[in-house]
Parts: sequence; structure tokens; C-alpha cells
Amino acid sequence: MMNKAMSNTVTSSADIPVDFSVGIIGCGWLGSALAQQLIKEGVAVLATRSNSDNAAQLQSEGVEAKVLSLPAEQGLLNRHAIFNQQCLVIAITPQFRQGRLDYAEKVQQLVTAAKESNSVEKIILLSSSAIYNGLSGQVDESMALDLSADKVSLLNQAEQAVLLFNESNDKLATRNGYVLRLSGLVGPNRHPGKFLLNGRMLKSPQAIVNLIHQKDAVGLIQVLLTSDLVGGIFNGVSPTQVTKKQYYQSAATALKLPAAVFEEGAMLSGDKPKVVSGTKTQAALNYRFVYADLLKWLEQGE
Repeated sequence: MMNKAMSNTVTSSADIPVDFSVGIIGCGWLGSALAQQLIKEGVAVLATRSNSDNAAQLQSEGVEAKVLSLPAEQGLLNRHAIFNQQCLVIAITPQFRQGRLDYAEKVQQLVTAAKESNSVEKIILLSSSAIYNGLSGQVDESMALDLSADKVSLLNQAEQAVLLFNESNDKLATRNGYVLRLSGLVGPNRHPGKFLLNGRMLKSPQAIVNLIHQKDAVGLIQVLLTSDLVGGIFNGVSPTQVTKKQYYQSAATALKLPAAVFEEGAMLSGDKPKVVSGTKTQAALNYRFVYADLLKWLEQGE
């Protein structure tokens, strides 16, 4: 049985069973950081990318990797080696900006294959706080979503597919599905000040930034990997709650760039700024953030 959620920021290898194995599907910027951390702790990791060049890149970085392209023929997908792992982290990107509308279908295919597996006990879907689009004020995991937008509807369908993995079946006595709704990711090679390099004008200066550092996203995933909680939805967001104007001005200063330029019009929602709540996550997982203050992170230049 896996250990309960721990209060320390980084899960120690002593807390992870010797035969513990993790599959990371769609192992990109965040997945690679997770893979490296898990490998450092002695965890067996298998990662997938959608093409052979990217899989080879992971191999060169010391991460065992195989090609997995979605959507796929279900019978072939069911036999992929990734479903021999004890835990799966689904880190594929929705690609909404590229006009793709098959995100929910891809996630459902992965869940279906996992259900056919004799090995997979846990799935963690890395979702997005974009699922709260259309809402304002403080938002949390219990909120009714605005499903009128295709983006929100598809994210919700994908999440529900993973949460239904919790149902027991004849293959394994207990299976758990978790959804981690990550806010905007910052960290190595993703400094927010780089959004200002092209001199573009930013919108909604009084909006609240909802962000999380890569290291804390990895930390939350690790806690879920070793948690005995019976599934659920959790927001992954830094406690930092400052306005967009304040944050990007600090980002510009950190990179010695000209001051950020904002449209000084009203909020697009015409309502209170949206603030993603991390209260449930903090209470349930007892996680201690490495970068709780993202303004300080900007000043430190890490």
C-alpha cells in the first residue's frame, strides 16, 4: 500500500516502495522535470513522447522513453508498455491553440487502456486551471463550471474520465484517479518576463496572477503519487496573490526590461478578479511550497 501524503516538499526515496514504477505520458517540459526527480530517488520511470526524435532526446537525458501517439487504435494502445507501470501521470497538452478538439478522446483512450491493465493502480491527470474560464472571484474544486465554452467542456470530459477510474473492478481491488488543475507554469526557461520581450501590450492589469513554479508542480505530483487519498480534484497554485500589473512589472525589473505596458480598461469579465484557491490542496496534501512567494523568486533570479 502507498504511503499517505507527506508534509515535506520533496518525497524521499525511503517513502517509495522498491517496486514502485511511474509512467509519464506526454513527457515534455514539466514531465521531464518530474522524471528526473523520480529517477534521482530510485523510482523506475518510463516516459512517452509522440515522435521518435523527442523520445530519443529523453533517452539521451537518461530517461527510458517510448513513442506513443494519440489518438490510437485501442487494441494496439492497450498493449503499450506504459500500461505495465503502477502509476500513470497524463501530461499531454490539449493543443487547443492548434485547433485540436480531441483532448478528451485521447484521455479516455488512456483510461480505457489502463482499466484493461493488470498493473495500473493510479492515474494523475495534469489538467489546467483554464477549466475555470468564465468564472470570477475565488474559484475552487467544488465550483460549477461554465461548460458553454468548448475548451472548458473538453477539459471537464477528460477530468471525468480519470475520476471514473476510481471504480473498483475484477483486475485490481482499488484504483484511484486524481486531477491536478495546474495554474500557469513558471520556472527554468519559462520566465514570465519573456512575455514582455516583444513589447506587446498586456490586458487586465488588475487581474490576479494564478501561477505555480515547476518545482512545486513536481512536488504536488509526488505527494499524489504516494497518497492514500481516494482520488479527487486538486488545484495546483502558488499562494502568491498579486495583481498582474505588479507581477509583470517585477518580472520586467528582474530581466532589466522596460516597464510592462497594460491596457488600462476594465476587467474582461466585468467582475471580480479570478483567484484560484489552493485551500483544499493545502489541507488535504499538507504540502509546503518551495516557491510560495513568486515575487521573491523573480527577485532572486533563480
